[in-house]
Amino acid sequence: MFKLANDILDVMESTWPIVAVTVMAIVSLRITYYVKTKKKFILYEELLGLLFIIYLLMFFQVVTYQDVISYGNNFIPFKELTRYSFGSNLFYKNIVGNILLFMPYGFFASYYLKLDKKRIAFLLVFIVSLSIECVQLIIGRCFDVDDILLNLIGGMLGYFIYRILERITDKMSRRTMSTILVSIIIIGIVILLYMMM
Repeated sequence: MFKLANDILDVMESTWPIVAVTVMAIVSLRITYYVKTKKKFILYEELLGLLFIIYLLMFFQVVTYQDVISYGNNFIPFKELTRYSFGSNLFYKNIVGNILLFMPYGFFASYYLKLDKKRIAFLLVFIVSLSIECVQLIIGRCFDVDDILLNLIGGMLGYFIYRILERITDKMSRRTMSTILVSIIIIGIVILLYMMM
């Protein structure tokens, strides 16, 4: 698990310049948009949008940098999954890492599209995961069908987290929900910034 945390820190360290510039560009555009249109500013929606963009930038870094260890392409389901010892660094990096990598995608896709059907979330996660594996094959990394399976698990967990939060927030007032979401998002940003320092 410690190795997985180090891998996350490495990704954050290598992506912070592009994240910083992108965030500044988006924040300036959003402020200008709100000043010009005089529309109502909803803090938690803006913060969620920024988190999604930061996630996508870091996601891109993870799926396109060159593999250090390569075992070749795998087109046989469950072949690679059984190779890692439970609790080993490779187990956390490859199995837990692939699941965690796609949880935010499943959540954000469900949040922005207000998905209420599992099969649509499943299809979206499958399309992105398959695209990643095909691109990795083209750029000299490995295609691994097990990564697709793990990504689907992570994406669907993200979808289910969205559905649970949606049910909880339906029972709350908009103000209470906004306060809770802003608090969670700010805590998450502070943790990310702390990890990067």
